[in-house]
Amino acid sequence: MDITLSWWAALLGLALAIILILKKLNTTYALMLGAIVGCLIGGASLGQTVNIVVAGSQSVMGTVIRVLAAGVLAGVMMESGAANRIARAIVDGLGERMAILSLALATMIICAVGVFIPVAVLIVAPIAIEVGSRLKISKLALLIALSGGGKAGNIISPNPNTIAVASGFHIQPSAVMIGSFIPALCGLAMAVLLATIMQHRGRIVTMDDLGEDAAKASKDKDLPSLGRSLVAPITAVVLLLLNPVGSILHIGLLERFQVDAMYILPLASILGLLAMGQGGKILTYTSAGLQRMVDVVLILIGAGALGGLITSSDLPKQIVNIIHAMGVPGSMLAPIAGILMAAATASTSTGVILGSSSFGKSILAFGTSGVAAAVTMQAGATVIDQLPHGNYFHVTAKSINMTLGERMKVVPFEFLVGLTMTLVAMLVYLVF
Repeated sequence: MDITLSWWAALLGLALAIILILKKLNTTYALMLGAIVGCLIGGASLGQTVNIVVAGSQSVMGTVIRVLAAGVLAGVMMESGAANRIARAIVDGLGERMAILSLALATMIICAVGVFIPVAVLIVAPIAIEVGSRLKISKLALLIALSGGGKAGNIISPNPNTIAVASGFHIQPSAVMIGSFIPALCGLAMAVLLATIMQHRGRIVTMDDLGEDAAKASKDKDLPSLGRSLVAPITAVVLLLLNPVGSILHIGLLERFQVDAMYILPLASILGLLAMGQGGKILTYTSAGLQRMVDVVLILIGAGALGGLITSSDLPKQIVNIIHAMGVPGSMLAPIAGILMAAATASTSTGVILGSSSFGKSILAFGTSGVAAAVTMQAGATVIDQLPHGNYFHVTAKSINMTLGERMKVVPFEFLVGLTMTLVAMLVYLVF
C-alpha cells in the first residue's frame, strides 16, 4: 500500500538524524533512526515503515556493489605503496621552488586515482611536513594545499561519492569524472593561491609534528617504481573513459564498450599488482581495501533509508513549489541539495546519495541533464563537508598535528575551494 508522508515529518526525521550525528551516534544508526521516526510520525504504520526503509536501502545496492569494487583499487594503491610513490615523484619532480603546488597536485592525483580523500591527505602529509619544515611553511597553508588538492581530485575520481552521484542520476561514473575536470582544475588553482598567500601565517610546521610511526613508515617502506605504480590507475582511467570518448568522437567500437566500473576497477587493480610483482598479496590488499569500505557502505545504506523517507514524502514537491515561488532557476536545486546534505552529514558521499536519491526526480523534472545535475551536486557537496561532526575534519587535523582551533581556521579556505568548483561547474553546465 503506497503512502505519501507529510513534508514536515521528513524534515523532522532529517533533523533528528543530524542531531544524533552531532551527538556522536554512529552515522548509519543515526540515519536509520531518523528515517524510522520520520515515517512513524508522518502517519506510516509499523509495516509501512519497514517497507519504506527497506526500499530506500535497496535503492543504493547498485552503488554499494560499485563501491566495494572500488575498494579493491583503493586497497592496492594504498597497501602496495604505489600511492606513496606517485606522491613522492610529483613533489620531487616539481621541486621545493613549487612546493605548495606540488603538494596540492600530489594529493589531487592520489585522490583522483581512487584513494579516499582522508587517506590521500594522510599519505602526502609526511612529505608535506618534511618539505614545510625546511621551507618554513605554516600548518595552515599546508592543510589548505592538501585538503584543497584532495577536494579537487575527489570529484574526478572513481571514489564512492562519484559512483553514488552517477548511480543516483543513472549515468556512468566516467561521465561525472570527465564533466568535473574543469571545476577540479579551478579548485586546485584556488587551493594553491590561498595556500601561497597563507604560507607564513600561523604556526610553522616542524619535524616534531611528524609522528614516530609516520616517520618510520615514510622512511622504511620499500616502494615500487613509479612506472609500475602507475599501471593500475592508468588502466582504470583508460578503461573508464573508453565509452564516453567513443560517444564524443562517434567511434562505434568504443561506444559499444559498456563495461561497468564493477569489472574495470578490480581488473585494473590485479593488473597493477602483477606489474608491481606483488600478485601473491592480492588477498591481503583486497581485504585491506574492503575494510576501508565497510564504513562507507554502512553509511550509504543508512543514507538510502533516510532517502526512502524523503522520497515517500511530499517534501521534494514542496521544495519545487518554493523554488518556483521564489523565481530561482530549478537547475539550482542540484548544487543547493549537494551543499546542504553534505553539510548536514559532514560527508561528500552521504551528501550526494541523500541529494540524488531524495531530489533526483525533481531536479531532472526541471529539464536539467543527468550529467549537469551530477557534476554540480557533487561539486556542491565539497563546499562545507569538512565540519567537525565528520571524520575528515579530525583525521586531517591529526595528519599534521593541528589543534582543534588551528583546524577550524582551515575550514573557511576549504569552503572557498569547494565554492570555486561549484560556481565553475554551474557556469559550465547550467549557464553556458
